[in-house]
Amino acid sequence: MIRVKRMQGRGVTSDKATRLRVAWMYYDRKMTQKDIADALGLARSTVIRLLEEVLRRGEVQIWIGTDSQETLSLAADLAARFDLAEAIIVPQARSQDEATRSVGAALGRFLSETVHEGMSLGVGWGRTLTASLSSFRPTRLPDTRVISLLGGMIEAGRENSTDYAWQLASRMGAECFLYPAPLLVDAPETARILREKCGLDRLDRMAASLDMAVLGVGDIGTGATALSRGLISEPEYERLIESGALCDVMCHALDAQGCEIAHPVNSRIMSVALSVVAETRHLVIASGGEARAGAILAAIRRLGCHTLITDEGAARALLALHDTTD
Repeated sequence: MIRVKRMQGRGVTSDKATRLRVAWMYYDRKMTQKDIADALGLARSTVIRLLEEVLRRGEVQIWIGTDSQETLSLAADLAARFDLAEAIIVPQARSQDEATRSVGAALGRFLSETVHEGMSLGVGWGRTLTASLSSFRPTRLPDTRVISLLGGMIEAGRENSTDYAWQLASRMGAECFLYPAPLLVDAPETARILREKCGLDRLDRMAASLDMAVLGVGDIGTGATALSRGLISEPEYERLIESGALCDVMCHALDAQGCEIAHPVNSRIMSVALSVVAETRHLVIASGGEARAGAILAAIRRLGCHTLITDEGAARALLALHDTTD
């Protein structure tokens, strides 16, 4: 029986129950858009808008399998060469922005499938981690803890280091522990006082027993786009490059071998120590783009890695670097 026509304006697309019902009929029941329109008394154009809206809001997730024989072979090679538990490879990106979005989407799916009740999850920051929110489909996990592993910036936004932890925890209804300090302070002595006098040692203790840590990796160089570049002056950044820095992980600058650069900036970063993060039960590194292969390798050398999420270009470059440097 066909229903009478209903309102076709914005009120329909803003109603969540209607959006989800249309999505269920289309994706689960495999009904055509016309059949859905007739069944619900809607115009077909409204059904199309509703389907677009559920995707835009992340109420329906569409994940495209990319496990071709080639990417499976790359993943197996990476796992063997770097002693990984798992490598997740997405198709090669045409730009750094595309790599960030693709790897971030794969990270969101990974977290959706692996984060569980009672877990203690430490997170870094970066554009790749922020991009994971678009594909993160969590259940309610109120007994889960999300811990930010580094301080924040005064100006909040999508790419604030503490904002990612907060958004991730909010979507799960989980506890969230922020690092209540600026990301970068004026002097090493200030960093020492904040750690010793302001209760940050509690976060250090929590971080020492993480079930999982999720980190992004940025590159350092003249053409790099790592977010931390905007935190310091151009002369300081140039001195980092001159000192051999090529990797930015949790805003700590590493050289090609994974050693922290002897530069004052590293001692002014407010974060859980990399040595503590390296002891995490399961460490996830998510970063892509062929240009970042050297930075990813440096992070693996410093911290180790259990799950690596990257793209084909970076994967091939990592294998080539392994063969020429090890």
